[in-house]
Amino acid sequence: MELTFKEGRIAIHEGDITLLSVDAIVNAANRSLLGGGGVDGAIHRAAGPGLLEECRTLGGCPTGGARLTGGHLLRARHVVHAVGPVWRGGEEGEDELLASCYREALRLCAAHGLMSVAFPAISTGIYGFPLGRATAIAVREVWKGLDALGAPRRVLFACLGEEVSSAYRDALARAESSGVS
Repeated sequence: MELTFKEGRIAIHEGDITLLSVDAIVNAANRSLLGGGGVDGAIHRAAGPGLLEECRTLGGCPTGGARLTGGHLLRARHVVHAVGPVWRGGEEGEDELLASCYREALRLCAAHGLMSVAFPAISTGIYGFPLGRATAIAVREVWKGLDALGAPRRVLFACLGEEVSSAYRDALARAESSGVS
């Protein structure tokens, strides 16, 4: 069951992001874009070797940026590789860099006419970004982005585990009640 917000345009999905049939899934990538652990590794494994070959042509991506590739063997048609910041205590611009990831991913979706996109909780795994803080930023940027850009029409927050789902539910409930987070 999906819990929806913003008149059905935003939903929480519990499960594996690599199995979603959407226009794009967002990869919590590292700067090389050549795969890694966590979500990044899972997406590269599920997409097959073609994704790595395509990523090699991109020359990496700076922290806070995003790049678009094909989905290869995934159900999603595209992968948006967003490079989140490593948490260093919050005094090195981590909040703005994380916000930039979401804005850049949404910008790419709008520019390419992608109408549905699924995001993981970028930077909250091995990069150590505090979950509650990260989900508040994600919700704020997606909420604003959908109003400003008009596309995509639907955003899923793909969550593995109750802790992540709960953090998104809380952030989205706050945004729904106030109009912005």
